[in-house]
Amino acid sequence: MTLPLVALPITAQTVVPSNDVIDCGQVIYQEPVTVQFELVNEGETSVSISDVQTSCGCTTVNYPQGMISRNKPFVITAEYDAKQLGHFEKYIDVYTSGSNEPIMLTLRGVVVAERKGYEGNYSFAIGRLKTDREELEYDDVNRGERPVQEIHILNSSSDMATPTFMHLPPYLKAEVSPSTLAPGQAAVARLTLESRELREFGLTQTSIYLGQFPGDRIGPEKEIVVSTILLPDFSHLTENQLANAPQIQVSTYNLDLGRFDGKKKKKGTIEIENVGRTPLDIRSLQMFTRGLRLELGSQRLKPGESTKLKVTAERKEIMSTRSKPRILMITNDPSSPKVVINVNIE
Repeated sequence: MTLPLVALPITAQTVVPSNDVIDCGQVIYQEPVTVQFELVNEGETSVSISDVQTSCGCTTVNYPQGMISRNKPFVITAEYDAKQLGHFEKYIDVYTSGSNEPIMLTLRGVVVAERKGYEGNYSFAIGRLKTDREELEYDDVNRGERPVQEIHILNSSSDMATPTFMHLPPYLKAEVSPSTLAPGQAAVARLTLESRELREFGLTQTSIYLGQFPGDRIGPEKEIVVSTILLPDFSHLTENQLANAPQIQVSTYNLDLGRFDGKKKKKGTIEIENVGRTPLDIRSLQMFTRGLRLELGSQRLKPGESTKLKVTAERKEIMSTRSKPRILMITNDPSSPKVVINVNIE
């Protein structure tokens, strides 16, 4: 008689790391670096670590040998021998009882002969951290590009810090190296723009927040403003199309409105003309900051036609912004797809 086969249950992994990637930053050649991964058993029963596998013999691991109770935090310690110069990324697979699904931990960094630090200034206080920037601008981006901006971070607090970017939109990815900072230690954050995730041409603005640790509270004192300008693509145009393209001409790229002198509003006008051979389209008209009101006579100009852009600056809002007032126009002029007009007012 043949007995039926009974499938053994496969349970999901219940041991959860607080951070499955640790970036060591710069590591000195032949000086082993040690890190600690913090984990917790979130399951209903006790578990044990049945096996640990590393991607190479250059990494050694220490872990609890006995049973780990439910809701109990524990630590896995990993050491990399740093015997090879250059970037490294090492993987640790941790298997626990009751699960066929491993936990994958990652240890990475760069081995250098001499550690080099950032020599600039940390001019901005972001919560209890300091940075060299509080604004990021990704200018003149074409769809498909992945530009990178860097922010240098200093842990100016007296506590350990794990700098964490919060409220990241889908089009921004952030990596901090090293990922954990002792008091007085510095790191560099690389923020990559995934331009294919942007929906519209022109200006996209958002606010992200830099916390001292995962789950830190957000607040205006931790805000970093990110601006992106996505340009239309004219690479497909022929020489004949380029020769007969529209061409924008503006009366000024610096609109000087003078001083408020107690007034609530100040107004100015910019003349826009199409000096090209085909119709000019102003596809997008946007502002980098609050406090400006815009009124455009026409968004489409035939060759030789002109229109006026009326600008009103409102004192209360202008004075509350930290960025310089600017106007952005996106056009179908291949030579000037982006037009930026600075508004000067005091």
